[in-house]
Amino acid sequence: MLDKLEDDQYVHRRKINHYYPFHDEGEWELGKFLVENLTQTQITKFLKLKWFDAPNCARPSFTTKDHLLDWMDSLPSFAPWKVSKLAFKGYKTVRPVELVWRDALEVVKQLFSDPTFANHMTFNPYVANVKNQREYGDYMSADMAWKIQDHLPLGATQVPIILGSDKTPVTRLAGGIEMHPVFVTIGNIDSEVRSKATLRAWRCVAYIPIIKFRVHTDYQSILQARLWHKCLDLVFANLKVAAKDGCFMPDPSRYIRHVFTPLISRQVDPWDLDKFQKAAKAVNLSGVHMPYWRDWMFACPSVFLAGEVLHTCHKFFADHPLKWIKEALGDYELDTRFMVQHKQVGMRHFAKGITHVNQMTGHEHRDIQRTIVASIAGAVPPRFVRTIRALVDFFYLTQNLVHSPESLQLMVQALSDFHACKDAIIQAEARKGKKGVKEDFFIPKLELLQSFNGTIQKLGTLMQFSADVTERLLITHCKDLFPWTSRQIKDFTEQCVRILNRQESMEMFGLYMLLTSRGASLVNAIYAEDEDVTIANSALSWVSRVLPDEVKSIHGPRPVRNHFLKGILSGDALTAFQLNITPDYKSLSPSDIRMKYALLGFERALAEFICCSPLSSGENSCWDPKYGRFQVWHKFRLQLHLAFQPRVIMPSRVVQAYPPSDDFPFGNCDTVLMETTGIDGKTTSCIAQVRLIFQPTVRRGSNLELPSCLSDPLLYIQFFHFISSPDDCPELVMWTVERTYTQEENGNRCRKGAVIRVTDVTHAVELIPVYGEAVANSVSSATSLEHYERFFLNNFADKESYHTFSTEFV
Repeated sequence: MLDKLEDDQYVHRRKINHYYPFHDEGEWELGKFLVENLTQTQITKFLKLKWFDAPNCARPSFTTKDHLLDWMDSLPSFAPWKVSKLAFKGYKTVRPVELVWRDALEVVKQLFSDPTFANHMTFNPYVANVKNQREYGDYMSADMAWKIQDHLPLGATQVPIILGSDKTPVTRLAGGIEMHPVFVTIGNIDSEVRSKATLRAWRCVAYIPIIKFRVHTDYQSILQARLWHKCLDLVFANLKVAAKDGCFMPDPSRYIRHVFTPLISRQVDPWDLDKFQKAAKAVNLSGVHMPYWRDWMFACPSVFLAGEVLHTCHKFFADHPLKWIKEALGDYELDTRFMVQHKQVGMRHFAKGITHVNQMTGHEHRDIQRTIVASIAGAVPPRFVRTIRALVDFFYLTQNLVHSPESLQLMVQALSDFHACKDAIIQAEARKGKKGVKEDFFIPKLELLQSFNGTIQKLGTLMQFSADVTERLLITHCKDLFPWTSRQIKDFTEQCVRILNRQESMEMFGLYMLLTSRGASLVNAIYAEDEDVTIANSALSWVSRVLPDEVKSIHGPRPVRNHFLKGILSGDALTAFQLNITPDYKSLSPSDIRMKYALLGFERALAEFICCSPLSSGENSCWDPKYGRFQVWHKFRLQLHLAFQPRVIMPSRVVQAYPPSDDFPFGNCDTVLMETTGIDGKTTSCIAQVRLIFQPTVRRGSNLELPSCLSDPLLYIQFFHFISSPDDCPELVMWTVERTYTQEENGNRCRKGAVIRVTDVTHAVELIPVYGEAVANSVSSATSLEHYERFFLNNFADKESYHTFSTEFV
């Protein structure tokens, strides 16, 4: 794709000056900054600053804003934007119908040949088998890819088309002109790249005008729907020809491929309107008689109009199950149960409850689902809890990045459990409408959930089609466009076209100049990924390999910090730990720790740990913990690999262990899952609360040496023990734990504690108190972990916890 820039009319000048028409790299960066960040008026004011008249200050070659913009507009473009005027015969509109668009086939060619994605593309269908089970991941691993491939000529490549659109108007400027953007991407690009809006794997191909017709209001919606499809017909005309007859286009390595472009997903005389609309409504149809997909080869609405997670699951949860829960518990009790939950770094805490929020985002819906099941236990009948848990189970399973027949069966079973227990919602009179209690479940989105199993087998995991990215695209691709126009109605669409062409030209020219000016190839070489993956940004990954000193020039998501490189590793090297170089307390005595952290059993636990830890050969330490000094930290980080993609490193989790304070009278301490080895050598898992993060030290100049068992950071923890398993509580399917106590010599009961290595920790976990029928009055988020004795081990805390406690944990 970038090699097209070498066919530009000014290529001979760029052999002398890479940045032509700009004088050098600095002037190019200045011009790009001005155009991207200032309005035209502000650019003019900037260029008139007296600062440029200073003797030692070089004035840029462009002297006016028109001069600068002309230079930017002269940069090569790929799939140019244009404006087309449309008309509906026999129907007048309030404003002219002006469609801002570009040829979708040219955009697809640009995506397919983009060297940025060279190491993130798949060209042929494949079957992945793991542990004798087929896996369904991206589209190319699913059944539909094989079915379509069987109908293509030998050696042909399919370029699956994925469309996205959102009905949120991107502009209400310029006298109320409204447009809805349409986006396109291709299924060859890995879903982990497509799922991030800032990585340029999605491109906008049209801004559909929202026009009012001069007709009766009854016919507005049907004509607007027909206009929508007519516009898409124009935008995708050449794509539909390519789907039927094929075409040739280069891939990222510049190999020419014979490709076909089937539509696999969209994430959203019949002109006698009076008779036609009545007939359409009678059979629940919209009245669009010529949908844009009617002549698109391989396109079937029952396939590409698949349900997606954001609206079909999360929006459905907010519109229905969450309302049932509010009716059953009442706003006050439900809010209280969320407000008193222990705060964890990186986890959303609803300090004011959840019932007061009228409009929530998909992220907030997901955050509520994390704790809703354990939170309502005890306050509603068990079958009611089981109904909600079955739905949340289903939602979590649908979000798997990879599916197998086993996970699909679990998904089907979860939905079946919901239907088997949903009468509990009716019995609780929790499902209500405008006329009172409803005794049916006629909910279209609920019915759509039944199609998920078949859709995954046909198209692959649903997460690759989530509307989350489409909504994000409105911000990354559209929201910044219209403020740069002059907002004059007369030439508004022409301004949009110039700005859109200018933005894309600047972006591609910047990458081209970065590579050519430093002698790098324009072809992104394919390499074997045998190392851990921390970079989802394909452009950053490419530049970091060929020009590591220029990574700051690339925008977008930054790499996850890899603690496996320099951190402390667990014995199996599956978990990495990181502590700050500088501790929060550099030198505390045992008595300091006992007083500051209120840990009366610390010294005894440390002595037991040293006693039970075998010394290495030749070790004979005289270090006495009673007189030792300790470095102490308030937190450490724990990092794991992604369960479904073991090569991918996850962002680290913070585990806190703060001492008591005014805000946290008992301290602010998180809980973890750890492994302990018994006398018999068997390894068991247990839950513990981290109370102290420390490491013994010796003073400078001392002849004492620490034993090897004290060489890594240690934790003082307090135990919980399991009192029931998921099988004991079928409505929750969660483990229940209780604080563990021991008897002191004086007969007093105290919490059982111990010292362990930080590397004994395997996961950060979340505990939800067993509230019972109502939350205790004196409890807050700062004290809930200390006030209650029994807790649910929340397997919905995050997707990794769900996987761990569903498949690995025993």
